[in-house]
Amino acid sequence: MNRVLVTGGGGFIGLALTRELCRRGVKVRILGRHRYPEAESAGATCIRGDIRDLGTVTLASAGCDTVFHVAAKAGIWGPFQEYFAVNVTGTLNVVAACKKKGVQALVYTSTPSVIFDGHDLEGVDESVPYAAKPLCHYATTKILAEQQVLQANSEQLWTTAIRPHLVWGPGDTNLIPRLMARGRAGDLRIVGDGSNLVDIAYIDNVVHAHLLAADNLLATATAAGHSFFIGQQEPVLLWSWINELFVRMDVPKVNTKLSLGKAKAIGWLLEKVHGILQLEQEPKMTRFLAEQLALSHWFSKKNAKTLLGYSEKVTTEQGVERLVRWLQDGRS
Repeated sequence: MNRVLVTGGGGFIGLALTRELCRRGVKVRILGRHRYPEAESAGATCIRGDIRDLGTVTLASAGCDTVFHVAAKAGIWGPFQEYFAVNVTGTLNVVAACKKKGVQALVYTSTPSVIFDGHDLEGVDESVPYAAKPLCHYATTKILAEQQVLQANSEQLWTTAIRPHLVWGPGDTNLIPRLMARGRAGDLRIVGDGSNLVDIAYIDNVVHAHLLAADNLLATATAAGHSFFIGQQEPVLLWSWINELFVRMDVPKVNTKLSLGKAKAIGWLLEKVHGILQLEQEPKMTRFLAEQLALSHWFSKKNAKTLLGYSEKVTTEQGVERLVRWLQDGRS
């Protein structure tokens, strides 16, 4: 890699990726809606713009050999049109711009949510089909976007999709801060019996996987056209992991339990109320969230290991120590 574009380079994954690329001496350009001083201080050039605008994406892609398409509208609530415009139209623009400007490799940041179907997923691999009836717009549009990226794979443009699950670590702006806030407010319940195993992905490992994917596409391209699950070497007991973190941070442990059936019923009701009242704020519970909190979802990393050479660089225990230090420094 010599010249790289990172869409969403100011976000959690995008910024960590940008910093590592700059550290390696790669010339990095990031595309986002704002200026990002942290990315600029690392050595990146910021281009302000929207991935929903093809002309902007095309201009930003010029002269690059690799594009990391990280930008997305995340979350589990909001108008479908917004999710579609960013996640699908934006991705189509990235693919089109890459082809027009002769970009060689496109690494897309996807999610395991594309296969989440309301059942336990235990050690499954990438052969599992996309969910037939996803319960949130995020999953629906990420399915469509990943399909477009992988279908675009050719000798003209090698493409691949990385599916990290529950990304966490220092610098997290979403998962851990939200958990901590709801924990301190006493606003969390163990959904289900608390025995569900879940994959998590430390940020450094996620960056490592993205770089391995790009290196592969620019060399042998054996990863081209494939998607890859990324996470820690072993899944964690979700609620035990959360409570152990809470204990370290003097946050009350979560002990109260709520059945999956009740949680889904509450989620369905809140979704209806928020929809009727056109509330922008995300409901405290949705059907998708209930299933995510109650069911097991962990994945085989065999394909990532075989084709990309992926293995975790930071263990879960090491990652927790780094995360706790960061949180204790008050930077969450």
